[in-house]
Amino acid sequence: MYNTTIQKEWFSKGEQYAREINEMVELGEKNGWENWKGKEPEDSRENLGEEVFEMLKTANLNNDINNFRKLFPPAHTPVIPLLKEKSQSIEHLHFIEGQKIVFLTGTSYEKRQAYLLDGDKVSKLDENISAIGKSRQGNVFAIATDHKISVYKGWEGKLINEFKFISTDFGLTEITPFNDGSKVLIISSGGIFLISENENKLIHPVNEDNDEDWTSQIDMENAALSNDNSYIVVGDQGYDHRILDQEGNTIGTIGPQSSYPHFCLFSKDDSQLITNSCHFYNGITIGIHSGQYAGVDIEAYTESDDFTFIDEEMRVYAGVAIKDYYILGDAYGYIKAFDKKGTRLWRHFLGSTISGMTVSDDETILWVAAHSGILHKLHLEKGLRDTHTIGNAKHYEEFRLLIWKDEPQVWKW
Repeated sequence: MYNTTIQKEWFSKGEQYAREINEMVELGEKNGWENWKGKEPEDSRENLGEEVFEMLKTANLNNDINNFRKLFPPAHTPVIPLLKEKSQSIEHLHFIEGQKIVFLTGTSYEKRQAYLLDGDKVSKLDENISAIGKSRQGNVFAIATDHKISVYKGWEGKLINEFKFISTDFGLTEITPFNDGSKVLIISSGGIFLISENENKLIHPVNEDNDEDWTSQIDMENAALSNDNSYIVVGDQGYDHRILDQEGNTIGTIGPQSSYPHFCLFSKDDSQLITNSCHFYNGITIGIHSGQYAGVDIEAYTESDDFTFIDEEMRVYAGVAIKDYYILGDAYGYIKAFDKKGTRLWRHFLGSTISGMTVSDDETILWVAAHSGILHKLHLEKGLRDTHTIGNAKHYEEFRLLIWKDEPQVWKW
């Protein structure tokens, strides 16, 4: 059914490439990259990408995808030539229940489309949805349409609040409802807001000097809400991370240890806060413990006993906190796990810059999305599915979905 010559080349070259990359990275991490003297491995299958993609579509239409995947284990490099015209960011991933999640395609400055993924079945949602958020606890969802944010108890549950957002000309980068649905934290390039029944409060940046030329427009905007909703962290390219109370008042500051504040996240039990700052495609992530939140003042670019280095490589774009560790996604297409002491537990390569992720409540399934327009479903620590996996983790990829522009459907691989 499938071209035998192409299949053999795809499989053998892919297996060799994965083995060589894994050996190189393991040696570099163990002995230091200055001791790596070999030639960097190359995936030489770019010439096969388009033909394999056409066969993938045939396998989908013939319901032969499981067999196809055995013959053609998925890879990133060979499909890079296709991404220029077809890729799109996948964001706002949120777990609902069982095997069900919700997500959006498109960035904050693009027209978005919301989808529901139930098992491996994808269905479109209301085309007017521009953002979706989920509370840290309590299973509360916030859905933004036009200038309105509706807050529900549970997915498709009871409407518990509705807010009007005085929109700027900027799209919504991210939204997070409070656990009781009383407020919504809004992140946008026009500023970070705390929305409640009575006000749209700008909490970042703050015009403390009453500068007439001041603007709330920011870049690399990022924020996080603690799981118990007691604390908010805000930051962007031009301002240090600040810790705020739940009303938006500053109680602490964390200067970047790399160039620009880029990401922040609380541990699942709120006992630690991590902040990431970046420089080009790399970055540094540090952690402080909860006893420091009120009154902390971390000086930029200065090592201190007041924080723990979590990682000194990644420019972090997305992450989740589970019971014992963080899973962070970076600019190079890796997801990596770190504990609170900064010990790296594993790494797993997916491809393009990571744009979003969500984890099941029992912490066994991780969905990870990338700017390549590909959404991956991983069963954590279940064991490798094939010999083409790059990384040292033992995750089983059930499938990946190619949610590409100008395609008649979502393709499963």
